[in-house]
Amino acid sequence: MFKHILVPVDGSETSLKAVSKAAELAKAFGSEVTAVYVLDPYPFTGVGADFAYGQAQYLSAATAEANKALEDVNKAMAESGVAVKTLVGEGHAVHEGIARVAENVGADLIVMGSHGRRGLEKLVLGSVAQRVLQTAHVPVLVVRD
Repeated sequence: MFKHILVPVDGSETSLKAVSKAAELAKAFGSEVTAVYVLDPYPFTGVGADFAYGQAQYLSAATAEANKALEDVNKAMAESGVAVKTLVGEGHAVHEGIARVAENVGADLIVMGSHGRRGLEKLVLGSVAQRVLQTAHVPVLVVRD
């Protein structure tokens, strides 16, 4: 049914739950799996000054975090007996990066975690899962925290 599953991850336990669900589905359908960590390469845009030094530090830390999260995905998928391709994507808005990667790899399902934020926390931090649901051109399975 699903030939290619995309699993966006952020290094959280919730995203690892989504990885586990994607592994189950991949086994059931014989699907390819791609895991992606999307980072914003320009987080200081619009701050009003040039933060080149801070930018370099940020990119170094963000890349290390992405690599750690994807290592965790590789380990979890290997334990499940499922092959996975991993990549780091970019997007000024994470949901846009996820949608772009889904299109580029030919995913026909996105499996992702949701932290289930509510109230002020959701207002301040937003919901990547909700935005992906609104913009994705393929089905999205949301795994709750």
